[in-house]
Order: sequence, then C-alpha cells, then structure tokens
Amino acid sequence: QVQLVESGGGWVQSGGSLQLSCAASGRTASTYAMGWFRQGPEKEREFVALIIWNEGTRYYAHSVEGRFIIDKDNAKNTVYLQMNDLKPEDTAVYYCTQTNRRAGTRADDYDYWGQGTQVTVSS
Repeated sequence: QVQLVESGGGWVQSGGSLQLSCAASGRTASTYAMGWFRQGPEKEREFVALIIWNEGTRYYAHSVEGRFIIDKDNAKNTVYLQMNDLKPEDTAVYYCTQTNRRAGTRADDYDYWGQGTQVTVSS
C-alpha cells in the first residue's frame, strides 16, 4: 500500500501562483510514476501532469503546459506541482496519484490517490 498526502492548496487571484506538494509513504520503492489530476465543479476528473520517477521525464496536459511545472524529490518521496499564471478555469480539487505499472493520462493508469486539495482561482 502507498499513502499519499497532498498539501498547498488554497485561494489565489487570477495570475497568481501556488505550489502543491504530495508526500508518499508506505511501499514506495516500486513507484514508476507520480502525477496530478484535477476535478473542477461539475467536470470530470482530468489529467494535469506526470513525472517518471527514476527518469524524470515529464508530461503535461495541453491546458497547463508552459504554466505548471511538476517536479520531485526522490529522497523525500515527494512530488510537487508549481502552478503559475493561474486562471479561474484552473479552479478544482487537485489529486496526487501514484502508479507502479505504467505512466498514462487516464485515471485507471494509477493505483493510489490522495485525498485531494482544493485550489480556487478568483477573477
């Protein structure tokens, strides 16, 4: 089992920045990738970004590329999401995810999920 705990959500004005953190614990030695998804009001959960744990390769959703940066600290088993130039449409609950299998942009590619952290961007 892997436990994921997110932090760093909050309220910010349009154009502002926030950094999310996700600390993983438990059986993390087999981690292949970690990622972030989000679910806005009355929207389906959508892929945001992922990072391949040992390689450091990163993938982003088109809607956030150039504004968001995913990074990691292997020693701390922590993944970060730096969100810049935030827009009201970025308002959502952000979820940290982990997989031992493969990296992908579908929710069912991932094995473990955090509880989510709310990000609210006002115009």
